[in-house]
Amino acid sequence: MVKKQYPIVYLDEALALDGVEDDIVAINRSAAVVKGGRRFSFSALAVVGNRDGYVGIGYGKAKEVPSAVEKSIKNGRRRLMRVERVGTTIPHQVEGVFCSSRVRLIPASPGTGIIAGKAVRKILELAGIRDILTKNYGSTNALNVTKATLTALSQLRTKETIERLRGVSLDQAE
Repeated sequence: MVKKQYPIVYLDEALALDGVEDDIVAINRSAAVVKGGRRFSFSALAVVGNRDGYVGIGYGKAKEVPSAVEKSIKNGRRRLMRVERVGTTIPHQVEGVFCSSRVRLIPASPGTGIIAGKAVRKILELAGIRDILTKNYGSTNALNVTKATLTALSQLRTKETIERLRGVSLDQAE
């Protein structure tokens, strides 16, 4: 099975470092059994964003937790992408899939808030989306859910974006 990657928009280093916040979604510990006992290593999943339309995820592994967190944040800053928004919500309903995780994002009226699980909530908060309904189907693995969420967010298009891409006005078509 081929895994689909979400499109990553690589931004200038200046934009990537200006006003970007980070949040840790998950820290995992794995052990390798060796002659002297167990040798532990850690992996960290971080979400970075500026709460104004840019968000990205990063993944880092190291022998110590702080090193893994630092690597994941640095990786996330390099992988920021732009998220289309309409006010405080998204322009239309969309579904993202990654492996066996499916995430559905549904626009909501102002004042609804973010109705989402832990991993999806952190991504949406750092993307600057404040009113949205979400539903997760299938696997709830944090890494797969975050990648499915980013896949969904990358599929969003506003009316103006579609008009610009097609070179027509959608008001005339009606």
